[in-house]
Formats: sequence, structure tokens, C-alpha cells
Amino acid sequence: MTSIAKCLRDAQQRILNSETPRLDAEVLLAHVLQQTRSYLHTWPERELSQTQVAAYDQLIAARAKGQPVAHLLGEREFWSLPLQVNASTLIPRPDTEVLVETCLHLAIAAQASVLDLGTGTGAIALALKSERPQWHVSAVDSAAGAVALARLNAERLALEVQIAQSDWFAQLSQQRFDLIVSNPPYIAADDPHLQQGDVRFEPLSALVAAATGFADLQTIIDQAPNYLNKGGWLVLEHGWQQAERCREMFIERGFHAVESRRDYANLDRITLGRWETDDVE
Repeated sequence: MTSIAKCLRDAQQRILNSETPRLDAEVLLAHVLQQTRSYLHTWPERELSQTQVAAYDQLIAARAKGQPVAHLLGEREFWSLPLQVNASTLIPRPDTEVLVETCLHLAIAAQASVLDLGTGTGAIALALKSERPQWHVSAVDSAAGAVALARLNAERLALEVQIAQSDWFAQLSQQRFDLIVSNPPYIAADDPHLQQGDVRFEPLSALVAAATGFADLQTIIDQAPNYLNKGGWLVLEHGWQQAERCREMFIERGFHAVESRRDYANLDRITLGRWETDDVE
């Protein structure tokens, strides 16, 4: 028989490619035991059954190969919401919660119409709906797998969000919104970080954009005014070195009140602007 303490020690020595081997080992063992991490610290001498050891060994072997913990668990928490995740889309990042916070502090209608572009797991749309039940929230993604996953998460959380398949605005016809929000692909194809960490197991289509990472940001900024009500907001997440150019693109397109916001690492991560006219081009 093998104790909790021994399992954790052995696991940490096998997870060499993680920045958080202790945390990974604890989270995965807690999952196998269906217990909290505090349980592991309280009962380190407790022994595992052979079945539990085998299940844990399989998870640690996968993590040692670099597979994300979220994929191994099938779940990631975002905005205190438990979201199912899989390889069809991005794993929600904590810094994207700054995008949600920014949207929630905007001065918009009590029953605002909101669109989340490239919704992935549905994280942003579902977080907004959970905080503003009176908002009419829609979400789209070009990937069928992501649409299915977002719908599943909406159903599990009993949050009413309209989710459809669309390549950005392509299937939205003449709809108008008070808020359009997106965390689009914004990484350049030659970025060395694409060969590191969890992103190796996420779809490149959700990470990489042409024009050194600016192509999708430019598309959204250019087209958004055609779908915004007068006084409506566009809020985008982008790379930490892209804020200045994003502000320029917003201003060039005719947005007002353009500014950037910082993430939890104090890096420019969000840019927003207001559309103050009914005229579109």
C-alpha cells in the first residue's frame, strides 16, 4: 500500500516540465480521491487502494508528458463557475477575468444586449450572465466543438445564453448590441511560447492570428461598429505588447473613450472603446 505523502513525493519527481509540480500533484490526487487538497495535508499517512494508485499513476504520467491539468480533470474554474473543458478550445485563464470585470463596470443599459465573439468554453458569456441575469447575452464561435462545449456549460450552469456557430460576425445578420466582448487569437505564428506549457495541447486556431497576431483584432475592430448600438462598447483582450497598436486601431476606426486596462500581472491586457454614432461604414 502507498500513503498520500509518498504518492505526492513520487509524483513531484516525475512532473519535471511544470512550474507548479507540488500543486499539480495535489490537485490530481485530490481528484482521484474525491477529496479536497486540505484532506491531503490532514491525512498524509492515509493509504491508497491499488485502484486509486493506478488511476493516479495514469494521470501523473499524462501530466509528465505536458498534458494540461484542466484537460486531465475535464474542468476549470472561471469566475467561480465550474466549466467543462476539452481539447477543442482554450482553457480559460485567470487574467481573462479582468475582461469580465471591465465589462461589468461599464455604464450600459440594465437590459443590455451583449455579444461574446469566439466564446470557446463560454467562459466570458456565462460569467457576464451570472452577474447580470437581466442582460441578453449571445455568444458565437467558428468551431463546432467549441459551440457544443459552450452549450453544455450553459446547460449545466442553468444560464440562458444564446450560442451559435459563426465566423466572427458572419451569421449575425443585422443584429445590434450594447456591448461586444472578445478574447480572440492574438499570438504571432512564430512566438516561441507556442512550444511551451499548456498551449501545446490547445488548438492553434484559438491562439494564433496572422499579421503578427493582429489580424483578428483588426477584423473585430473594423466590423464591430456595424453591430453596435449608438453608445455601445467594444472590449477586447490582447497580448501585453499590443495595447498601443490596439488603441490606435480603435481610434482610427472612430471609437471614443479609448483606453487600456491592466491584468493581474500589471500588464496592459484589455482595450476598450465606445461607438458614439449610428453611422457605419
